[in-house]
Amino acid sequence: MTKDTRRVYVDNNATTPTDPRVVEAMLPYFYQMPGNAASRNHPFGWEAEEAVDYAREQIAALINVDPKEIIFTSGATESDNLAIKGVFEMYASKGNHIITVTTEHKAVLDTCKKLEKEGAEVTYLEVNSEGLIDLAELEAAIKPSTILVSVMWANNETGVIQPMKEIGEICARKGVLFFSDAVQAVGKIPVNPKETGVHLMAFTSHKMYGPKGVGALYVSRKSPRVKVTAQMDGGGHERGMRSGTLNVPGIVGFGKAAEIAKAEMQQDAERLSKLRDHLENAFKEKLEEVYVNGSRENRMPHVTNISFKHVEGEGLMMTFNQNIALSSGSACTSASLEPSYVLVALGLGDDLAHSSLRFSLGRFTTEEDIEYVIEKVCAGVNHMRDLSPIWEMYKEGVDLTAVQWSEH
Repeated sequence: MTKDTRRVYVDNNATTPTDPRVVEAMLPYFYQMPGNAASRNHPFGWEAEEAVDYAREQIAALINVDPKEIIFTSGATESDNLAIKGVFEMYASKGNHIITVTTEHKAVLDTCKKLEKEGAEVTYLEVNSEGLIDLAELEAAIKPSTILVSVMWANNETGVIQPMKEIGEICARKGVLFFSDAVQAVGKIPVNPKETGVHLMAFTSHKMYGPKGVGALYVSRKSPRVKVTAQMDGGGHERGMRSGTLNVPGIVGFGKAAEIAKAEMQQDAERLSKLRDHLENAFKEKLEEVYVNGSRENRMPHVTNISFKHVEGEGLMMTFNQNIALSSGSACTSASLEPSYVLVALGLGDDLAHSSLRFSLGRFTTEEDIEYVIEKVCAGVNHMRDLSPIWEMYKEGVDLTAVQWSEH
């Protein structure tokens, strides 16, 4: 029997392959033009500064903001930290209350938890079974001491898109700053923070076919003019908000990735949503007890989170993880396999949360890739269910919720 050596990548929400056009744009800045963008006394520095300025323009054009409102960072985690901690410190005299959501990325949740130890009061809004927040609940949570509302644009596990414009209107009415971790949205769907009423927004290059290790924070300069306290000192780069030598090749790549995304986003989205729908429909036709998690209406075009009932996600992945890259709904934390906190927040029981897989398609995903994924995953699910006494009981009509399991 010949070994199946095919490899298919459907984990684009974790990171995307770098587009060859991006790599090509970056290469000269490693060797022929190696200057530091802060070296203002020779041509090498001028070239680097010019390249950074141009990339800043390309990135600003993608989200329709002023290039001066783009602050470069090392990635989205740093951008999240800079926004939340920076606002908390800068606006400390106004209040200490932050509102966020239980399904945010860890970079937001852990930053909020850290600030709670430093005197912040944080409200964590729940989501409904579709993964969406309740706007009335958000409005009711805002009080005179509220300085920031932090809601991610699109969820990394489910692809669910929050009602950003409505949230922006509530924040404007209440005079509260609105920050969004928009990592999974920028470059894939139209994102316009100014129109939406978002005042600070984190995003990153490697989720939109650019290089890893470079991200950005959009900070509104007028109506309102937002200030954040720097979290890293030394040199006063990036208008004093983020010191450190700029990663010129990375920033050039980020700029090129933004330019390509602006031009190709719509056709990518249309193609990928068709492939994603085909994937979901095929699983539903070929397998029993298949559930799509999160909102079907308000979601990203390229991602689906699916639970295969009575199949353990990690085990299922082991049937094909030599060939297919994707993520499961359980994250290995220390010795225990905890179900995804995002799916638990949607109200999924541990069984469905444990049995979920995230498929995130990308620019380089082909129809053949999807057919291969359908075949392998269906074979894996059937194999796991054939071995499962729980599946057998379910098929025999046993009410599994009524079974008394003995403790070991």
